[in-house]
Amino acid sequence: MLAAVVAVALLPVAGCSGTTPAAAPPSPSVSQAPSVAPPSPSPTPSTPPPGPPPVGWALSDIPSFPPAPPPQPIVLPKNGSVPYLSRIPTDQPVAFLTIDDGFTKSPEAPKLLAAANIPVTLFLTTSAIQDNEPYFAKLQEHGAVIEAHTITHTELRGKSYAFQHREICGSADRLGHRYKRRPVLFRPPFGTKDATTLRAAHDCGIKAAFMWKETVHKGKVRYQEEHKVKRGDIILMHFRPAFVKDFLAALRAIHKAGLTPALLEDYIPGSA
Repeated sequence: MLAAVVAVALLPVAGCSGTTPAAAPPSPSVSQAPSVAPPSPSPTPSTPPPGPPPVGWALSDIPSFPPAPPPQPIVLPKNGSVPYLSRIPTDQPVAFLTIDDGFTKSPEAPKLLAAANIPVTLFLTTSAIQDNEPYFAKLQEHGAVIEAHTITHTELRGKSYAFQHREICGSADRLGHRYKRRPVLFRPPFGTKDATTLRAAHDCGIKAAFMWKETVHKGKVRYQEEHKVKRGDIILMHFRPAFVKDFLAALRAIHKAGLTPALLEDYIPGSA
């Protein structure tokens, strides 16, 4: 059984390439909508899919979670821009696991998602996935939802509106064509953005953009604020060689905090 390793850091944490972005801004003051959507499927560990046995993990390594509560979607601002969130403002006992880029295609990822039976959001870079696009369709089959993360994984902050619009819209268009659902959520590479980013994202049909509160790297969880995952926190990990350790470390941190993984899209109106 893999040991759970959780390291604590209260400094800003690294984004996709290891570059350290500025500290996450406070979440915009968005409120919860009164409507209540149907609950997501219960994220209870299942069994690995047929095929080669798990490598580097066992079913007993995956924590068991209670079902996620019926989601309470937030209210989005209507000002020609999109909100930039590192935490969903909710009192529900949930957290959100997001996985970025797509450079490393671990053969264990589909098996882990199937076994854990938890919802995840994938922010994919189109240049990173083009060598094996069917791989991510397999993850879709196990409940992953695919969202946008630019075409080339370039920093957007400070670039022209045309450049940012092309990177955001282009990635959403390509992913939508390949995976039969056009992304409506977005994460800027490295977590860096400016007002132009949020306006271009809005004009590309994006509903919200995302930072994070925790990162996971080489099996260690790093925190921006306190020593545990808090309600509504968005957790960042990547498709990297340590995918198995990172995925299990993220689940253990959520479980230790008494929370349940929930689907980010369930809390953003218009994301279905």
